[in-house]
Amino acid sequence: MNDQLRRPPAAPPLLRLYLAPESTVPRRIDGAWWPRTFDLLAELPSLLSGLPRAWGQIVSVLVNGTGWAGAPGRMLVCNQVVRLRRTTKARTPSTIVLMAPAHGRRDLLVVPPEATEQAAESLMSARGLTPEQGHFAS
Repeated sequence: MNDQLRRPPAAPPLLRLYLAPESTVPRRIDGAWWPRTFDLLAELPSLLSGLPRAWGQIVSVLVNGTGWAGAPGRMLVCNQVVRLRRTTKARTPSTIVLMAPAHGRRDLLVVPPEATEQAAESLMSARGLTPEQGHFAS
């Protein structure tokens, strides 16, 4: 028998996801996501599992191909195949687009992983995302 105490497994880091308030008026950005790295294979599962159920089952994700590492054509996330697409258009480097059948499209601002908290807040407020109006997902 081993007398050494075992450390409990480390808790996964909290998802840094800010959601704009629900509205009937369409908007360009539905929230902001602040991943810890630009490794899509590592970051996407926690993002998709942390989204509101009302957003539906995400089946397709569009990212800017120049910023993300490790983006195959599809991957298994939460026991579901998610199609991953890339774009290289200059106008989309800081967003991720999530699509769900019958629920539409949601666009999230991507805050660079290396951003400070102050820089993240500044980026979000520049896009009209204010913490007073929305909420952070947990």
